[in-house]
Amino acid sequence: MSADRPPRVLVAKPGLDGHDRGAKVVALALREAGCEVVYLGLRCSAERIMEATLQEDVDVIGVSVLSGAHITLAAQLLEARSREGLDDVPIVIGGTVPPRDARKLREMGVTAVFPAGSDIDDVVEAVISLARDAHDGDGDDD
Repeated sequence: MSADRPPRVLVAKPGLDGHDRGAKVVALALREAGCEVVYLGLRCSAERIMEATLQEDVDVIGVSVLSGAHITLAAQLLEARSREGLDDVPIVIGGTVPPRDARKLREMGVTAVFPAGSDIDDVVEAVISLARDAHDGDGDDD
């Protein structure tokens, strides 16, 4: 992310969950806050999300999970991210996540978790901050 370019965020729904209203609301809020949003839509595999992360040079990966499969899907995403050498790209998970699982997700390597009912302004602020931190830490001047 250069000083000239706004934060670039990928938003996707991994797994088989077909409910994407929350992901679309977050994507719109990020766009209104000045982010470039790459919206992949429903039923994305971890590999597809990482492929788009590479192609689109995103600063943050945001996924929405309502199905209850957040631990399994996070493990797949983290493994795929590591395989692609993208460990510096934060993964943020939002959706139906119980507090005990939010802690476990962070311990696994998910950067931030926003359970259902999170304030949208807090989500946007955190994602933009993560994008800037990720960029500042990459040693890239462009």
